[in-house]
Amino acid sequence: MPLYEYKGFNAEGKSNKGVRDAESPKALRAQLRRDGIFISEVKEAKVSKKSSGTEVLSNRPVNVRLLAVVTRQFAVLIRSGIPLVPSLTALAEQVEDERLARVLADVKGRVNEGASLAEAMGAHPKVYSNIYINMVRAGENSGALDVVLERLADFTEGQAELKSKVFGALIYPVVMVVAGSLVMIGLFVFVVPRITKIFASAEAQLPLLTRVLIGISEVLRSPILMFGVIALLVVAAILFRNWVGTQAGRRRFDAFKLRLPLFGRIHRMVAIARFARTLSTLLAAGVPLLFACKIVRNVVSNEVLAETIDAAALAVSEGQSFAAPLKRSGEFPPLVHHMISVGEQSGKLENMLDNVATAYEQQVEVTVGGLTSLIEPILILFMGGGVATVVFAILMPILQMNQFIR
Repeated sequence: MPLYEYKGFNAEGKSNKGVRDAESPKALRAQLRRDGIFISEVKEAKVSKKSSGTEVLSNRPVNVRLLAVVTRQFAVLIRSGIPLVPSLTALAEQVEDERLARVLADVKGRVNEGASLAEAMGAHPKVYSNIYINMVRAGENSGALDVVLERLADFTEGQAELKSKVFGALIYPVVMVVAGSLVMIGLFVFVVPRITKIFASAEAQLPLLTRVLIGISEVLRSPILMFGVIALLVVAAILFRNWVGTQAGRRRFDAFKLRLPLFGRIHRMVAIARFARTLSTLLAAGVPLLFACKIVRNVVSNEVLAETIDAAALAVSEGQSFAAPLKRSGEFPPLVHHMISVGEQSGKLENMLDNVATAYEQQVEVTVGGLTSLIEPILILFMGGGVATVVFAILMPILQMNQFIR
């Protein structure tokens, strides 16, 4: 059944728009009229196709928080005993994001044609992640789809909140760096050239700091030199990106990120929090440990930690402990492998992983907050030092000229 985008108004005169499937525009008008909506504009939703013929309704991911809200609503509908297709219909009709509404309508169509919910969602990898799809599949197989969807909503909201906290804490330092850089560029481009004209007629050799300052100013003011610097930076960025794209380069860069002072610790804590939270959610949804490890390795976004998880999964497949390889690697802190070991012995691994995730998410929040409060005065001192250096470089030759006149 084709999808249609419509705009209209209800009996109270309020605007209404959305996406629905219908046999024809005429059938859509009749369907909406029964719902008290009068259409003013209707058009068929545009659908692009890949070379394989798979329909793609959106090449961009939807808002994570919106997806979490829709997932929670989906869980409520399923728990209330509403069948799958009517539940998807209700979600598609009420969601305000048009791209997500199209996706939901397409998922409903595929389910109506006999596909499982996980298979239908798998046609939209930009919207539904691998974790999401596998948890839905586990929920369908276990008959506890509503419980799994509720866990998915909690998991999605938790990941979005963690990302938002880290991102929000870094906004101020980034703004400060950008503002400071613009101030320094303005000094070099507009202020320094006018002041250094005073020294043009001076026969005495200028101090080294002043000559460096003038050289930087000339580079920033010369289009050719500036283009050369930018081109060099672009080439370096491309080479670095290609190197990181290789297996060896990616592993070395990921190992370097883990060894960075302070920032490496934050990166490790974020990765461990994702690992523990995701694995706990998958295990609680009924996904087998070995299969869950294949999913989790991609969540940590670090090849060194991913290899450690692979080694742990291999040990489990051979009948060994899951915690032992994590301990031998030295990449996971003692708290993590100790709690995992206790979880294995007590049969409550998902609960222990959930506790680990909560502990490390709190550590990330505290550490990033402390780092932000520390970075603020450092950036102010750095910007003040930069301006002071420029002023000092200008005043040095002026003082020398005064001494020469005397």
